[in-house]
Amino acid sequence: MQHKDKDSRTKQESDFSTIHDDPVPTKLSTLAEGLLQLPRPVKQAILLLGDYCISIVCLFFALSLRQGVLDVNASPLLVSLYALVPILGLYVVGFYRGVTRIFFDTDMRRVLKLFVIILIIFTVVYLFDFITSIPRSVPLLYLFMLFIWLWGSRLFLRDLLLRLQGKPVYQDSKNINVERDNVLIYGAGVSGTALFDALEDSPRYQVKAFIDDDTRLTGGHILNKRIYPATDIKHLIDDLNIAQVFLAMPSVSRQRRREIIDGLTEMSVKIKQLPSLQDIAEGKVTVSTMRRVDILDVLDRQTVEPDQALLHKNIKGKNVLVTGAGGSIGSELCRQIVKNKPKCIVLYELSEYALYAIHQELVIWTTNNSEGQNIEIIALLGNVNNQDKLSTVFKKYDINTVYHAAAYKHVPIVEFNPFEGVINNAKGTYHCVKAAIESEVETFVLISTDKAVRPTNIMGASKRLAELVCQGFSNANPKTKISMVRFGNVLGSSGSVVPLFTKQIAKGGPITVTHPEVTRYFMTIPEAANLVIQAGAMAQGGEVFVLDMGKPVKIVDLARRMIHLSGYEVKDESNPAGDIEIIFSGLRPGEKLYEELIIGDDNVEATQHSLIMQAREHSFDLDEIESVLFELKPRAQQHDVDWLKNEFSHYVEGYKAK
Repeated sequence: MQHKDKDSRTKQESDFSTIHDDPVPTKLSTLAEGLLQLPRPVKQAILLLGDYCISIVCLFFALSLRQGVLDVNASPLLVSLYALVPILGLYVVGFYRGVTRIFFDTDMRRVLKLFVIILIIFTVVYLFDFITSIPRSVPLLYLFMLFIWLWGSRLFLRDLLLRLQGKPVYQDSKNINVERDNVLIYGAGVSGTALFDALEDSPRYQVKAFIDDDTRLTGGHILNKRIYPATDIKHLIDDLNIAQVFLAMPSVSRQRRREIIDGLTEMSVKIKQLPSLQDIAEGKVTVSTMRRVDILDVLDRQTVEPDQALLHKNIKGKNVLVTGAGGSIGSELCRQIVKNKPKCIVLYELSEYALYAIHQELVIWTTNNSEGQNIEIIALLGNVNNQDKLSTVFKKYDINTVYHAAAYKHVPIVEFNPFEGVINNAKGTYHCVKAAIESEVETFVLISTDKAVRPTNIMGASKRLAELVCQGFSNANPKTKISMVRFGNVLGSSGSVVPLFTKQIAKGGPITVTHPEVTRYFMTIPEAANLVIQAGAMAQGGEVFVLDMGKPVKIVDLARRMIHLSGYEVKDESNPAGDIEIIFSGLRPGEKLYEELIIGDDNVEATQHSLIMQAREHSFDLDEIESVLFELKPRAQQHDVDWLKNEFSHYVEGYKAK
């Protein structure tokens, strides 16, 4: 089959170069190239003049057919002016602005509408007897012939020019032509038809048929391509040797898209989809732009429209600061904050490059969007353990809201660097909260993690200690509203399995999974940031908010789905001829088989948002937590990890060191 032997084909594609197969004499090719190199106004003038001449010819034949003889009783001047009317109309509607060699049949719809209007105008003219030498039945016959000329001539010119140029084909270094991928388009509506038009002359894809859920379309044809029912898709993939399925349903619900993808995941075909209708309408992409299936489409995850009042509450018209602004979550928080129109946003980040990248992105966005042009963007290099600098920044920029996203989060790295992780995650939070309280910041939101619940690793324990810091400060200082938002893994973040698996698949495998039973919760980075903002807006002080992460996903199942979505087969004992193998590398230091979001079994309650819950967690007095934090530096000098783990065992409920 065409979609088999993926590794060899991938290697070939990397060596492909576009060449021109010139089946016509070189002189004609040179002539075509010369015509194409003419200035655009000249080419437009040639086409317009040619159409005008043919318009006169069409009018002459229409008059001759009406009169039954090859003769015209009307004056040459009247015939010339009469024939000029539709040509001027075509020019006005932009018909001559199109590119002939990429002319599509759909362009003729505008011409048809124009000719209907002209026909109505001619009818009105005849009613008032303005023209008597040309019979009333002539306009319909004349415009019909001219319409056929315009359509046929453009199709002929398009095909001729492509032929004279030499249609591009793909060829490898050994001069072996490569066949185009056979494609099924799922969706026979407007988007599917437009996609077919865009792919019709593609050197990479050959559309074989359409699939649609609407049974009323079954058996019909779109430009000679048959429409099949959705139930036939499996045998069509085999019978038509399909390599890729394109989903041309940008407005379909996520649930239906997931059902379709689920039905295809066991077949070795690549699945791509059109972008959203909004992206197409805004001109960000074209109809022919295909993208990989969003991994969210194959996860059982339902999203909810955000509450705009909650999004605006702590941001609109206020001064906002984000620590760790260059990280995965921090940078997305910044993107969403500027869209909610703050007065000022301060980016606080330790990494110079990460700070530069997000600052440039925000500057470009605010420059190109009218609603963001009055937002002040401040980029500051700084460490969250520098309390004096934080206090200076909070006071100088009169900060109202703080989102504390700065943290070391990679479990194995922190496991091998325990004190560095705890000092950054827990003590850094302490300095940040204390500076916020002293500067009378209104709202402080800590970005936490599901790994803080009954942790088996230093990273998770350090984040729970950071939560205890916030709880302790909140109990002692109710003026600043301090809250924590706890959630699981986000798709696409640095260190996430999704980009890792994508790279491994691109290399041909294998995919490494730590354990066959390991499970994780997932949501997208934009949704997580969105919910963090809304949760922080509901805070009264001391709350631990927990985001509804949906159902946990087996990592090995996620790996299998990503392999299938990329058009490959899993290589295992039952299928030794498969493409990509999944190997199990063993749990990493401190890693758990599954993560939890709540420490207790029944200490959670609903909030006004369906995807945000509030957990009731045990807390300690701030004095007790401070005694641990102040001891960190001398213990770090001694690298007394046993002391650190003992402290975690006392303060972090459920902590079990591995």
